[in-house]
Amino acid sequence: MTDTTAVDVNALLAEIFLTPEGKNDPYPRYAAIREHAPVFRSDFGLVVLSRYEDCQWALRDPRLGKGESLDAWEQYGLTEAEWHARFGDLESGSRSMLGLDPPDHTRLRKLVAKAFTPRTVENLRPDIERLTDELLDEMDGVVDVITALALPLPMAVIGQMLGIPADERAVLQPYVRTSTQLLEFNPSLDVLEAAAESSKVIVEHLEALIAARRAQPTEDLLSELIHVEEAGDQLSHDELIATVMLLFGAGFETTTNLIGNGLLALLDHPDELQRLRHDRSLTKTAVEELLRWDSPVQIDGRVLFEDVELHGVHVAAGEQFATLLGAANRDPRMFDEPERFDVGRVGPGPMSFGAGIHFCLGAALARAEGHVVFDRLLDRFPVIEPAWGDSRPAYRDTIVLHGLESLPVRVG
Repeated sequence: MTDTTAVDVNALLAEIFLTPEGKNDPYPRYAAIREHAPVFRSDFGLVVLSRYEDCQWALRDPRLGKGESLDAWEQYGLTEAEWHARFGDLESGSRSMLGLDPPDHTRLRKLVAKAFTPRTVENLRPDIERLTDELLDEMDGVVDVITALALPLPMAVIGQMLGIPADERAVLQPYVRTSTQLLEFNPSLDVLEAAAESSKVIVEHLEALIAARRAQPTEDLLSELIHVEEAGDQLSHDELIATVMLLFGAGFETTTNLIGNGLLALLDHPDELQRLRHDRSLTKTAVEELLRWDSPVQIDGRVLFEDVELHGVHVAAGEQFATLLGAANRDPRMFDEPERFDVGRVGPGPMSFGAGIHFCLGAALARAEGHVVFDRLLDRFPVIEPAWGDSRPAYRDTIVLHGLESLPVRVG
């Protein structure tokens, strides 16, 4: 086991997981963990990895996967009856390809992946541009970029792809945000209760939409998923619900955080903002740097299927790894001067969308939205400056999904 006596890495990890300061700025803590204990068994029961190559290994090696976990009620010390009395069918309703291993994961992903190919995403670009322009038309003076742009744009894009009407999207937005708390590590019972209520509302709306599309298919992804067939295989009704909930939730949350975190990074580095403004050929590398600098997703997890030795540390089958993606993105073994923000940086891709068979299905879509948003923002507004005064924008009380509560800026 790596010597951790010089630095209390468990205390640092606890700050990242449990304190507002750690959630707002985990990066100095990541650096200490990465240098002093790149592999350590934490007090949270997780084997923690923080270096780029180690995180890549954990997410790609077939000896690791999502694994067979305890029933949810056992994890919280409840009986099955107590769990269902309080949360209903939350466990089964939230099970999607995100939590599955091959062959189930392979089958479901294959049925869905064709909707997110680079060509399909590129065909969406005119719609992304139109939706972005409509939102920018409403922005003037001091605005909260999260509520004015970062939230509604990706929800409109994925909602339009799925064929969820605009009025339904507006109704579902707060419920979808609440339900994404299920992606966090060990959410509290109160959080689970709120997520269960939100999921119930979302499922009711989806059931009605699915019934309508079965009766009268339209040109949208929901209709395709209902009727999609690959080698005689189709999504079951429960798989369809779980897949649409995953696409709708994860499909906007990552992009919301990319836009909010990314604009904050540019405002924190005004010279780089001006550099991008004057050289728009840097847009693609800038979006990659925004993803690297303050990743929308900070942590991913895997379960080990057989014993391994990693940097002299023995890890037994059944133990769970936590890969600190935000730490990997600033690993000096992989990135030159990783603490320097550089919109023209060329190098390895950031790990913000994970790796391996669970690499984010919507990565190309999120990148396309990022390219359009930052290009259009700079086209539209000669002035973009902070408007938060002495109170710096705070991040949401989450660590897996990492994004701002609000971002007040002045545009004009």
